[in-house]
Amino acid sequence: MKKGYDVTLLDRGEPGMGASFGNAGGIAVTECAPIAMPGVWTNVPGWLMDPLGPLSVRWSYLPKMMPWLIRFLAASSKSRVEQIATELAAILNRAWEDYDPVIADAGLSGAVFKKEGAMGVYRSEKTRRDAEYGIDLRRRNGVKIRDLTKDEVRDIEPDLAPIFTCGVMEEDWGRVLDPFRIVTGLYNHFIERGGKFQNAEVIDFVYRDGKPRAAMTAQGEQITFDKVVIACGAWSKTLATRLGSSVPLDTERGYNTTVPYNGVKLSRMIICADDSFVLTPMEMGIRVGGAVELGGLVAAPNYDRAKALFAKGKEVLPKLSAEGGTEWMGFRPSMPDSKPVISASPKHENVFFAFGHGHLGLTMAATTGRLIADLMSEATAPINMTPYRIDRFQG
Repeated sequence: MKKGYDVTLLDRGEPGMGASFGNAGGIAVTECAPIAMPGVWTNVPGWLMDPLGPLSVRWSYLPKMMPWLIRFLAASSKSRVEQIATELAAILNRAWEDYDPVIADAGLSGAVFKKEGAMGVYRSEKTRRDAEYGIDLRRRNGVKIRDLTKDEVRDIEPDLAPIFTCGVMEEDWGRVLDPFRIVTGLYNHFIERGGKFQNAEVIDFVYRDGKPRAAMTAQGEQITFDKVVIACGAWSKTLATRLGSSVPLDTERGYNTTVPYNGVKLSRMIICADDSFVLTPMEMGIRVGGAVELGGLVAAPNYDRAKALFAKGKEVLPKLSAEGGTEWMGFRPSMPDSKPVISASPKHENVFFAFGHGHLGLTMAATTGRLIADLMSEATAPINMTPYRIDRFQG
């Protein structure tokens, strides 16, 4: 609206009830290393054989997932990883610069955002050495990472089990105390400034003079627009296709359990590198989450995955208790090269796309908004936008 547009937000759900509701709460500005790293293909068979491991696939969904997996593996070559990291860093390095004025305007600053860093922990020197390439990659892209000894890990978080031989401090990492509170706070600010909201599921578009000019809802209503942004997370693929842009977007299903503190003390996010999960201290308790399940948008949740993650969490924080906890599953919209789509349509001058942020939706949200506003108003973006085009996989 700062660009002079009248804005109406259409959402199939209520504000704040999508993937952001239960995410891990990290402002992970240090995470420019893509998910597909060199050598990842050697781990995939073992992961797929473990239904509760860090990566699993619903076997019935595997045929649909194969094109995505092939592109995922292709993105893991060292040359591609080096390039992708630089392109992710271009967005991530702007995160706080773009977030700070947004959260200040909405009155959400110090009470709900924390910038005390996150600590990655390793059970052995070997697993730390195995992570060296990824750590070096991030350092070369401007990330501040400080090595920690076993004693320093214990001094920083004394409630952790004495099972870690070393760690790293990712100094620019931040977190939010309640993701739902952030989204609803931003939504309320949007409404107060004159934005409009309509609870509606968009299923297609109505064309006039060769351009999309209205959104068709599941109820049969036509909602006209001059310009439209498709920012529907894991549900964006269908609408992008309707607008002439096929895209290899798929869904990572993530699980977590949030439990009351019950005397457990944790001062910052903990990244358990060996087992690929995180623990986040939040207003409502400690959230234990992570892992990736490739299973699409339809299959019922498998909460055994949440229980397996929580069991690992208890190994790290022995005082954790499941009593009073809640389990959750959400859909991460993921591209095989870990880069989001932030793009004008190559087909229609009044269509724009903003989705596919994977594990970094909360982190990249403010910058994505800034970049989309620049694209729509034909302003000069602060970074090169070519790497995030929707048609980058064409041909």
